[in-house]
Amino acid sequence: MEHFFELLKYTVPSLIVFATAYLLLKKYLDAQYQLTYLETINKNGQNIIPIKLQAYERLLLFCERMKISNTVNRLRSNEMTVKDLKTSMLISIQKEYEHNLAQKLYVSSKLWEIIELTKNETLNIMSNSGDKFDPNDNADQYAKSLIILEQSQNKTTADLAIQAIKEEAKIYLETA
Repeated sequence: MEHFFELLKYTVPSLIVFATAYLLLKKYLDAQYQLTYLETINKNGQNIIPIKLQAYERLLLFCERMKISNTVNRLRSNEMTVKDLKTSMLISIQKEYEHNLAQKLYVSSKLWEIIELTKNETLNIMSNSGDKFDPNDNADQYAKSLIILEQSQNKTTADLAIQAIKEEAKIYLETA
């Protein structure tokens, strides 16, 4: 029995020292891991802000190009028919939209919904306005009616989308 107590006399303090050292080392390593993790997040956050701002720039450009007057002026030529202009505008906006689909990754889902609604609204206006004209007529009257329609609106959906893009981008600029 005495031999057992002698063994405990050396083992218990050793176990206490070991447990203390283990806990202190574990706390230290956990703190180092947390610090490294936070530094990595901060570094990645600084790297992603320029990418997000580029996405906002691309979407802003898309909305500007999607404005009816800009689309008409960019695509219309003198010899176009209503059908030609309508088709080229619808295709142009759809292609531009598809080109910018990857930007969805960098913006909020609400902003992306606004972008999609803007695109769909613009395509509907162009399509419905084009249906009022003979497809083989010269596109001048169709183009004029689209521009007048856009000018009669206080704020177009593209203007509202641009405003939403600016507001969301402003949030990232203020936190940077």
